[in-house]
Amino acid sequence: MAAPLPRQDRADALARLRRHLVDNGTAPEARRRGPADGGDIPVHPLLRPLVPGGVLPRGTIVAALPRTGVTASGGTALSYTTLALIAGATAGGAWAGVIGFPNLGIAAVSGLGADLSKMLLLDEPGDRWPDATAVLANAVDLVLLHAPRRPNATQLRQITSRVRPTDRQRGCVLIVTSPWESAHLAVTARDPQWEGLGDGTGNLGGRRVTIAVTGRATHGHRREAEIWLPAADGTISEYVPETEQQPEHEQPEQPQRPQLRIA
Repeated sequence: MAAPLPRQDRADALARLRRHLVDNGTAPEARRRGPADGGDIPVHPLLRPLVPGGVLPRGTIVAALPRTGVTASGGTALSYTTLALIAGATAGGAWAGVIGFPNLGIAAVSGLGADLSKMLLLDEPGDRWPDATAVLANAVDLVLLHAPRRPNATQLRQITSRVRPTDRQRGCVLIVTSPWESAHLAVTARDPQWEGLGDGTGNLGGRRVTIAVTGRATHGHRREAEIWLPAADGTISEYVPETEQQPEHEQPEQPQRPQLRIA
């Protein structure tokens, strides 16, 4: 029989276990009410290890830059990561409002698992975009905002106050597609690798990408995970390096969580 851990070592081990449970959304304090009851906003299971607590608390501001380049209509293209955040939230029962994206990829976000019946779209708010954001912040659980210009100090205060939960308002999660001084999380994607073209011929099959999350909410640590976004079937899937893949008859029935790296 192994000797019990010294008191100090036991306390450190319990603290590490508690942090692990909170990060994966399984600790008691992370299992809060659902979005319909004014609780936190869910994220896709493969993205939960990147978010402290595995959910997005109301009042959280997330900065997620759009993809480089433009769409066929000349507009800005939403990143797949942003679409994945919307998909995870609506699939988990949250309502989402999208402001300033007339070229939102409906087919793409639907393929990632979004519940389109829980999405409200305001394509062209014009100069009234701060007012539109304030109104939707009191009506839905998550707001995606593409502001036409950098907000001034007054607009920042107005929007932040509407997003923050109080005794009189439930608050919401705000995702912005431009740098935002008061953002709690910054989500970026790097090293994208499309597969399926071969030597210049064939069809795109899927994109392997590393998703990174930083910001005040991660206490200075960078959280990273490599996933398929999108996978060959248009969904979000786990990426397993070939060196770690098991023979088909030995593979577990349930997918493993993506490997989380904290720098």
